[in-house]
Amino acid sequence: MKRIILMVFRSLLNLPFWLIRIFQLCNIDKYDVHTRYAFLHRIIPIVIRRGRIKIHVTGLENLPKENGYVMFPNHQGLFDALAIIQTHERPLVTVMKKEVKNIFLLKQVITMLQAEIIDREDIRQSMQVIMNMTRRLKTGENFILFAEGTRSKKGNSLLEFKGGSFKSAMNAKCPIVPVALIDSYKAFDTGSIKKLTVQVHYLKPLYYADYKGMKSTELADLVSEMIREKIKFETMT
Repeated sequence: MKRIILMVFRSLLNLPFWLIRIFQLCNIDKYDVHTRYAFLHRIIPIVIRRGRIKIHVTGLENLPKENGYVMFPNHQGLFDALAIIQTHERPLVTVMKKEVKNIFLLKQVITMLQAEIIDREDIRQSMQVIMNMTRRLKTGENFILFAEGTRSKKGNSLLEFKGGSFKSAMNAKCPIVPVALIDSYKAFDTGSIKKLTVQVHYLKPLYYADYKGMKSTELADLVSEMIREKIKFETMT
């Protein structure tokens, strides 16, 4: 919370203009996805720097050349999506839990990104989200999905990746990109405002030929293990 306050305080002069623009860009009939995403991609690095955070990214060359893929990061905290949006130039769609859909600014960002909202307590609604994602992936949209379902609250340790999170990617037969986040939890979840480097590592993608015939739980275990090994390697060197 202290770092969020610092970001807001150091951006007071910009905030009125940014807020006006955000509300304008919520008109999705007037502004296309590239215009909406480009605005977020431009201002987020500014806000992050003002929060005394540096992003170290590797593996951008691993992102598939063709659109229509799902990125599966480990989930450490509220900062995760910001780190990915800063480093990912092409438009993406987030999947968010219903509890955040009416929070000021998040509500507007959900509209700008045309995010999918999931109710984890409603199986039928969750199935509808999977179908929506499958359809949108086939049309070339890119997604972020946190397969742990909730942030781990264990620093750089992972929770179990849920097999159901991979259903839409498997149905669309699209590339899957594991993403290893390191120290992202320190941004908003520790109360510190010390200078911080958050690492974002895009790992080699899994294409349909790589996971064809696997069960969703097996795929979930494979992706989580790839991320776990990357985090282990980076934190030991």
